[in-house]
Amino acid sequence: MIKAIALDVDGTITDKKRRLCPSAIEAIQNAESRGIPVIIVTGNILAFSKFLSMLLGTTGGLVAENGGVIQCDGQEIVFGDIKKSQKAFEFVKTIYPVKKVEYSLERVSEIALYRNVSSKLIKKALEDYDVEIYDSGFAVHITDPKINKGSSLMKLLQNKEISNEEVMAVGDSENDLDFLRVAGVKVAVANADPELKAIADYVTEKTYGNGVKEAMEMFLP
Repeated sequence: MIKAIALDVDGTITDKKRRLCPSAIEAIQNAESRGIPVIIVTGNILAFSKFLSMLLGTTGGLVAENGGVIQCDGQEIVFGDIKKSQKAFEFVKTIYPVKKVEYSLERVSEIALYRNVSSKLIKKALEDYDVEIYDSGFAVHITDPKINKGSSLMKLLQNKEISNEEVMAVGDSENDLDFLRVAGVKVAVANADPELKAIADYVTEKTYGNGVKEAMEMFLP
């Protein structure tokens, strides 16, 4: 029995232009109305995530900055060490014309870059640094390797006394691998990266928010 739903944001409940999909909004509000809390799990900053949660009416808590920070029952906890990311960023910008994304001053646990330089080149340049590199399809994230979306989702679930086996997780990109792995039901939307589809229990026929709605209708009859 599914007792909570964990959802990525960009490319999952939004389209490729980062516009919220009406179908996903409908599905989220339907789940919440049935007493099934929705957890936002994203690479976005906490302030944005809190605002999105308020607009959507989700009650399951937040995992932001790829697991670097969570909000659970009004309490905010930072797990990621941003100093590691800052050190790596200072080095990589001497090699490539990398640039931080908007609202970077609001980030408390990681650094996110525009995708003008490929994540493969950045990974290669930073292979001797104690960081993890994720390409979400919307930004390249330099994070603390000790945390990820999955490890922080587990901490949030423990606080809520929900088993990870009772969670359905839905995502689309490589930074979603970790939180799908810990979920009882793993779903990749049709536009997802091949790596995510490979570990999914179910790959939707529809893309983006339409895929989220499809999955919820299938697993929450």
